[in-house]
Amino acid sequence: MRPIIGITASKELGKDEYNVELADTEAIVRAGGLPIMLPHIEGQAELEELAEHIDGLFLAGGWDIDPTLFGEEPHPGLGVIIPSRDRFELELLEKVLEKNKPVLAICRGAQILNIAAGGDMYQDTPSQLAGNLLQHQQRAPKEHGSHFVEVQEGSLLHRLTDSLKLKVNSRHHQSNRRVPDHYLVSGIASDGVIEAIESKEHGFALGLQWHPENMARAGDAASLRIFEGFVRACTEEGDE
Repeated sequence: MRPIIGITASKELGKDEYNVELADTEAIVRAGGLPIMLPHIEGQAELEELAEHIDGLFLAGGWDIDPTLFGEEPHPGLGVIIPSRDRFELELLEKVLEKNKPVLAICRGAQILNIAAGGDMYQDTPSQLAGNLLQHQQRAPKEHGSHFVEVQEGSLLHRLTDSLKLKVNSRHHQSNRRVPDHYLVSGIASDGVIEAIESKEHGFALGLQWHPENMARAGDAASLRIFEGFVRACTEEGDE
């Protein structure tokens, strides 16, 4: 049986509809998983049942995150927020991690993972992080790798990709800032922006600031291995 992997749905401001990116579902299917879209439900009993039924959680990209969740007020550079999604993802993530089920968190998902762990983030990286920043909102096709990430040796990300330097795409203006001690910063850009975090306490809880789903679609080997490793971990979870 293919492992069931829940993908958190995105939602447009003011619209009563959910959506997921085709690249997300395609990458999971190609790696051997069975993706399902997760709506923003709020009941604790329903969230617990959902966490029990899925074999892994994919926190997808999307809009910005409510800064009051990490003790700040809105910065002028903050974009659209969808509070219902923030609440849903944080509550579901807590239950999934309690069960030690695999989590792959992409772009905004990596920030949700960090906030859930007690960390915080830049609401608008270009205006809040000093120094000569790279272009993190690339003006290039989605699958194009536009800058490099140095990978921590021995990390989960290193084991998955078998690489200490990755070329990644980049489509974000928010990024993680303070990462708690029970998480490892396993990938960093040359300008100091945190690109990957992973839990030291769970079997597979990995957050990536870039979009490997787009690069996997184009056949990038490292991106494909990330999804294959995630689905493999979910398969092991489903077999228990």
